[in-house]
Amino acid sequence: MPKQETTAQAHAGVYDSPPPNIARVYDYLLGGKDNFPADRVVGQQIEQTLPEVHLGVQQQRAVLRRVVRYLVEEAGLRQLIDIGSGLPTADNVHQVAQGVDAATRVVYVDNDPVVLTHARALLADTKETVVIAGDLLDPAGLLADPVLRAHIDLEQPVGLLLCGILHYVLDEEEPARLVRELVEALPSGSYLFIHHLLAAGDPDAAAAEAVLRKGVGRAQFRTLPAVAAFLDGLDPVEPGVVTVSEWRPEADTPALDANPVLRLAAVGVARKP
Repeated sequence: MPKQETTAQAHAGVYDSPPPNIARVYDYLLGGKDNFPADRVVGQQIEQTLPEVHLGVQQQRAVLRRVVRYLVEEAGLRQLIDIGSGLPTADNVHQVAQGVDAATRVVYVDNDPVVLTHARALLADTKETVVIAGDLLDPAGLLADPVLRAHIDLEQPVGLLLCGILHYVLDEEEPARLVRELVEALPSGSYLFIHHLLAAGDPDAAAAEAVLRKGVGRAQFRTLPAVAAFLDGLDPVEPGVVTVSEWRPEADTPALDANPVLRLAAVGVARKP
């Protein structure tokens, strides 16, 4: 019997495993199939270090859904840019946003070829949603992309989503400058959303950060005040920069004290004056 391909392998056209990739490790932790052996090795190391990690990534997706609904339903945005979108999974940004208003335009940005191929195939018939190759480390190049410029009116408010990406930008890469350059290019009335893993003085978190640094070459967990500083100059949306469970929880959102892993990620949403 021939070996069965995963979606990632089919898109790559080979069975040789490439180096681990952040998006595919996350896909593995969410129970997806778009990952390679090297990704699974890193994912399994994280599981061994932090057995509750699956709850953490599930709640990251849950808070992303809550934020997107807020931005479209309450803040009234009809344009979203999701940088570092990763592989498509359940309840994607465009599905949540367009479930509120079908005319909402979404641009997904990633720099991984497998992510781009898979997302483009999935979204081929979705005219309100596009996928572009771009890198957070090059804000000007990203925002100058002709497909993005054709899809997003940068004279009108935009929701900028940086969900689970800034903790892969090292301090020496100047993450605050990157965020500032992106926000400066957006008009008044735009919103910024950040989800970021926390350096909470927890040995398990420190070990998970070390696994990521070793496996994918980068990880920079930060303190809650350091995460809040990314929103400097913007008007915070209540309840401010808090842990994932504390940002506008729903009935099924686990309480902060339900599991220690819930203390290891913070989120914040803020409006550009």
